[in-house]
Amino acid sequence: MKVLVIYHSLTGNTEKLAKAVAEGVEKEGVECVIKRAREVKKEDFLSADAIIAGSPVYFGSMASDLKKVFEDFVDIRDEMEGKIGAAFATSADPSGGKETTILSILQAMLIYGMIVVGDPMLAGGHYGVACTGRPTKR
Repeated sequence: MKVLVIYHSLTGNTEKLAKAVAEGVEKEGVECVIKRAREVKKEDFLSADAIIAGSPVYFGSMASDLKKVFEDFVDIRDEMEGKIGAAFATSADPSGGKETTILSILQAMLIYGMIVVGDPMLAGGHYGVACTGRPTKR
C-alpha cells in the first residue's frame, strides 16, 4: 500500500502536522510520500492507494493551492474511484473553521469517487484531525 500526504502551508503549522501524519503512516509499515500541493503530479495521485490532504483554513475552506490540485486533476477522477481519502486542517483560532475546511477537502474526494471513512476518533475528530495554534518544538 502507498499513501500520498499532500498539504499547503505558509507558516509551518500545516507542514508540521503533515509530517506527523506521514510518520504515523510509516509507523504502520506503509509506504508514504509527502508533498506540497504545488509539487504534486497526476502520477502521484494515480500511484497512491490513499490520499491524505491537509490545509490551513482560508475563509472556512481549503487553500487555493490544494483546491487547484483537485481542479487540475479532474480528468483522472474516474481512475481515483475507490481509493481511500482523509483530510486534516490547521488554524490559529479555536473556532477558525477547521471542520468546514476538512469538509471542503472531503467533498472534493467524494466527487472523485474516493472512499472517505468518517469518525476517526483515534485521530481526534469526526471528520479528520484539526489542530489549533502555532507550531511548537515538541
